[in-house]
Amino acid sequence: MTSPAPVTEPRDTPRLEAAAVPALSIDGVSHSYGPRRALMDVSFNVQPASFTALLGLNGAGKSTLFSLITRLFGIQSGRVGIFGHDISKAPGEALRLLGVVFQPRTLDLDLSLTQNLLYHAALHGIGRREAAARSAELLGRIGLSERAGSKVRDLSGGQMRRLEIARALLHRPRLLLLDEPTVGLDVKARADIISHVRQLVTEQGIGVLWATHLFDEIMDGDDLVVLHQGKVLAQGPMSRVITEASAQDVNTAFMRLTGAQTMPGGGA
Repeated sequence: MTSPAPVTEPRDTPRLEAAAVPALSIDGVSHSYGPRRALMDVSFNVQPASFTALLGLNGAGKSTLFSLITRLFGIQSGRVGIFGHDISKAPGEALRLLGVVFQPRTLDLDLSLTQNLLYHAALHGIGRREAAARSAELLGRIGLSERAGSKVRDLSGGQMRRLEIARALLHRPRLLLLDEPTVGLDVKARADIISHVRQLVTEQGIGVLWATHLFDEIMDGDDLVVLHQGKVLAQGPMSRVITEASAQDVNTAFMRLTGAQTMPGGGA
């Protein structure tokens, strides 16, 4: 009688195990500016290949949280991990996997598009030949190849944002943070930026944390974290957050959770 074939682990088991590690884990993070508490015991995860919206009014603590994740501020309490790397204990390994687009513009307006990208690549230790190839590839993806030699100051606001996203992706991170990236853009530019970032999620498997105060930037299927006055009031799939708030839409859910009398931009 023939012996049964030995049981073996599926070949994709390591991949599945890796996928189970959050792209970003925030665990019990608190932060104060003197006597003012900006964040209070904030905890949530961002999964790989997912779009997580961090929804909150101005002053909710979104930018403070981004400053902690990127190590602009030291962590006073709690833990931040990027794909399992504690940013306080292994900052090099953690930040290597992270790309960031801050709300304020951080491009050099007097350099060309390519020069901005090459400078960023040098900061990450990417060789000039490889940096030039990656820069050309990314400029092609964002539809700005023909402007490669133009000064950044000659771009529109939407084009500058696309360039900042390309720069954030130059070192091929697996997690992308964007802090209010559509502020000041017109309707078409906003839609283009949102569409581009969502394509990164679906096509490249990048985990995204998108901070916003605009309801219409959040879609069914997104994960949602509601941050208000430094506290997480709700988190999970958007549909679940709405249901648990006994609301019909995200606008109403936000108002009920926060007690807001007026809605942030993007609501009726």
